[in-house]
Amino acid sequence: MATFAKPENALKRAEELIHVGQKQAALQALHDLITSKRYRSWQKPLEKIMMKYVELCVDLRKGRFAKDGLIQYRIVCQQVNVSSLEEVIKHFMQLSNEKAEEARNQAQALEDALDVEDLEADKRPEDLMLSYVSGEKGKDRSDREFVTPWFKFLWETYRTVLEILRNNSKLEALYAMTAHKAFQFCKQYKRSTEFRRLCEIIRNHLANLNKYRDQRDRPDLTAPESCQLYLDTRVEQLKIATELSLWQEAFRSVEDIHGLMSLVKRTPKPSVLVVYYAKLTEIFWISESHLYHAYAWLKLFNLQKSYNKNLTQKDLQLLASSVLLAALSVAPYDHKYGASHLELENEKDRSLRMANLVNFSLDSKRENREMVSRATLLSELAAKGVISCASQEVKDLYNLMEHEFLPLDLASKVQPLLSKISTIGGKLSAASSVPEIRLSQYQSALEKLTALRVLQQASRIFQSMKIDMLSRMIPFFEFNVVEKIAVDAVKHNFVAMKVNHLAGAVHFGNMDIESDVLSSHLSVLADSLNKALSLIHPPVQKPSKPSENLTNLAGVVEKEHRRLLARKSIIEKRKEDHERQILEKEKIEETKRLTIQKKSADEERERLLKEQRLREQQRIRKEIEEKEAREAAKMIEDLTGRGKNKKKIHIEGDMTKQHAMEVVLNQQVKERQEMEKKLAKLAKTMDHLERAKRQEEAPLIEEAFQKRLEEEKILHEQEQLVCLHCYFVVYKMLILMVVLMLTFIMFFYLAERD
Repeated sequence: MATFAKPENALKRAEELIHVGQKQAALQALHDLITSKRYRSWQKPLEKIMMKYVELCVDLRKGRFAKDGLIQYRIVCQQVNVSSLEEVIKHFMQLSNEKAEEARNQAQALEDALDVEDLEADKRPEDLMLSYVSGEKGKDRSDREFVTPWFKFLWETYRTVLEILRNNSKLEALYAMTAHKAFQFCKQYKRSTEFRRLCEIIRNHLANLNKYRDQRDRPDLTAPESCQLYLDTRVEQLKIATELSLWQEAFRSVEDIHGLMSLVKRTPKPSVLVVYYAKLTEIFWISESHLYHAYAWLKLFNLQKSYNKNLTQKDLQLLASSVLLAALSVAPYDHKYGASHLELENEKDRSLRMANLVNFSLDSKRENREMVSRATLLSELAAKGVISCASQEVKDLYNLMEHEFLPLDLASKVQPLLSKISTIGGKLSAASSVPEIRLSQYQSALEKLTALRVLQQASRIFQSMKIDMLSRMIPFFEFNVVEKIAVDAVKHNFVAMKVNHLAGAVHFGNMDIESDVLSSHLSVLADSLNKALSLIHPPVQKPSKPSENLTNLAGVVEKEHRRLLARKSIIEKRKEDHERQILEKEKIEETKRLTIQKKSADEERERLLKEQRLREQQRIRKEIEEKEAREAAKMIEDLTGRGKNKKKIHIEGDMTKQHAMEVVLNQQVKERQEMEKKLAKLAKTMDHLERAKRQEEAPLIEEAFQKRLEEEKILHEQEQLVCLHCYFVVYKMLILMVVLMLTFIMFFYLAERD
């Protein structure tokens, strides 16, 4: 792992490695710098390094490296400069998108290039075998191998960015923008599998946010801006799900929106509600929940009528017609009849879920429950004036279906109305969020309703009918289709009829001989005849003699006396048993009362102990917080007093010891960085001064050197002359001394001679 004194040196080293073609080594060098603990304080060069780092990650398709680097950079600039992280992430997504678009443009067939079920799956065994067996690869397969990895990398990029930005209050807008781009990616390239995973990822992020909402830096869903961002993301998710025809995921998206609205307890904007109910109409129609489809249309009609001021009379008439036809399309019988207990429970849960989605309250208790049904819906439409706003053809159809009794002519009168209604439709002029209304979608349901009405009305006035005549009365369907409709109606007890194909006739009414009512008709008939016979010919009793009566009377009295004694003893025994039971019951009740009293006393004592412990914990926590606050204030005061400028430090939010330590550490790092900058600037200034001084004194030094050289030369010559003079004087003195010595010697010599 290479170490660099400055971050700029690592960037230069990476550029040098890129120039020689070693991009992997350059990426590793920048990765070592970013993950190093030495550079944990944000500075401007780190942003340039991250830009170059993500460029290398995109070029080499290193998603793991990109994720590690972005996580480390988020830690560095989370509290200092979060906009820098935002710029880096935007650059990263832009590069990934450009690479994917470039690869897609190079592929000649988009369908072949994107013919992959799962972008996260590895290569299939058959693909590997084909790539090794075939010597020459086709162009389509080469395009596939070139384009698909870039789309995999782009999908991985979106997942990485969402994971990094999740549950961060400072990056909510970027998180929403990334989610929208990921949705558009799934929509543009028809990525159904990735869209499901993306929805699940966002759903898990929101669940974690609700689970750990008390943590710091978490988004506050009660804030209007945060709530609107999350709602817009879910609405976009719902739109893309319906456009991709992923109806199960669309239903879950609707539940997500409803759960979010229930969580924040805030009424969203009418534009959001319009999209919500418009998509609900599509989902309920696809799932054949016609009743809730009609209720969703009613909600949409009320919204448009209340909030859309630009709604024309034609648009209002089209909306009302759609609401009324949706209500008429609901089956006129209860599907719960004849269902099993498990089916009823499942249907109850399903009804509760869908009723909550359309904001219709269903109480779980039977006595307080407001039933949702076709009859209540039609009465509500009549009470709110929706029927009066519909077109004349729709109102005529409603009157024929609900109020007229024309078993022979009903279908012939309904058929031209359905032909006219099927041509009505179009886009609303002042409601862009409302889907295009086509009343022709209700034609099949209305034809089925007409067939049911004909069968119902015919069963009231006919006992039997030829199959050919019934087929002429219902011209919409073949008789086999009519028979299926009739079987479903009989199953749900809407009509009572049987079809006899041998006789070619239809019989109306309940003709089941072995029904529950007549299963024992022979025994009932025998009992009735016996009762009638006893009334007509009562039995005659023979007269008895007086002596026999007296004898029998004594026996009867004795027998009655014994019976009364036995009855008295039985009554006494029953009284004793009753009193004993009362005593046992009182004893049991007293035991229960004492147990409950003891339990309540224990609970009260436990509650008091818990409150005492809670108060003690709160007191200890408060003392700890006050102590930490004092220590934090002291640390801030020491830091403020130690600094040269003695600038007061302001801390936002609660002052805690950890927060104060972070502030002190950041302040020390900032002071150290400022000191390093000042020292670097001072060293640079001194270098410049020294260089300038030397440049100025260089000619002066040369001049002084030459001058001193001349002076020393003159001094040397003078010293040479002095030395010669001294030598001459010494020579003269030596000669004089020699002469004197010779003279002295001659004197002594002459003296000795004398």
